[in-house]
Amino acid sequence: MARITKNMKAAMAKIDADKSYALEEATQLVKDVAFAKFDSSVDIAVRLGVDPRKADQMVRGSVKLPHGIGKSVRVLVLCPPEKEEEAKAAGADMVGLDDYIEKIKGGWTDVDVIVTMPSVMGKIGALGRILGPRGLMPNPKTGTVTMEVGKAVEEVKAGKIDFKVDKFGIVHTTIGRSSFDAQKLSENAREFLQTISKLKPSSAKGTYVKSIFLSSTMGPGIRIEAKNLVG
Repeated sequence: MARITKNMKAAMAKIDADKSYALEEATQLVKDVAFAKFDSSVDIAVRLGVDPRKADQMVRGSVKLPHGIGKSVRVLVLCPPEKEEEAKAAGADMVGLDDYIEKIKGGWTDVDVIVTMPSVMGKIGALGRILGPRGLMPNPKTGTVTMEVGKAVEEVKAGKIDFKVDKFGIVHTTIGRSSFDAQKLSENAREFLQTISKLKPSSAKGTYVKSIFLSSTMGPGIRIEAKNLVG
C-alpha cells in the first residue's frame, strides 16, 4: 500500500471528503492543495450513468476550452503533399504521410493529436491497435478527420480537446494548470461540463451525471456539486 506523504496529508486535511463543493470554490481549492513542485495539470473526471459497451450510449466528442489547457500540443498531420503547406502554415509540428505511418508501425507515438483526411484513412486504419489505446486515432466526430486540415490544426492549438468515455463510464480530461487563476479553471470546467450534458445519449436512463471530481497531479480529488452545471 502506498504511503501517504506529509504533503498529501496536509492537502487532504483542507478538503471535506463528504462535501460537494460549488465549482468556483472547488477550482480555488484545487489550486490551494496543489503541492507538486511543478505546474501540475488540473483534471476533471465525470462518472456517467451510461453503459459504454452499448454503441448507442458511447459518449465522445470535442470541446474548445476558452483558456486552453496551458500546454503546448504537438500536432501531426498525415496528409498528401498538396496539403502539407496548409498544415504547416496552421502550425502543425509534424507533416507527412508514409514516413510517419512507418514510424508509428514501429511503435513511435511521440505526439498529442493526429489530424488527417478522409482519403488517407485507408492507410491509417491499420494503425488502430497502436493509436487506439493511446487515444490518438483520428475520428470525424472529433474533427480530426477532415478536408480542412489547417482549420483543425488551428483549433487544436487554440485549446480544443477530444474526450471519450472509458469502459468504466468515466470521462476524464485536463482542463488547465494549477498556475491558472480559479476563474479560468471554472470557465474551462463549465464549458466542458455543458458539452458533456449536450451529448447525453437518448437511450441513457436514470441519472446521467453521477459524480464530478476535480484534482491536480498528485493532489486529492474534490467532489463538485453537479446541480446547475449539467442537465
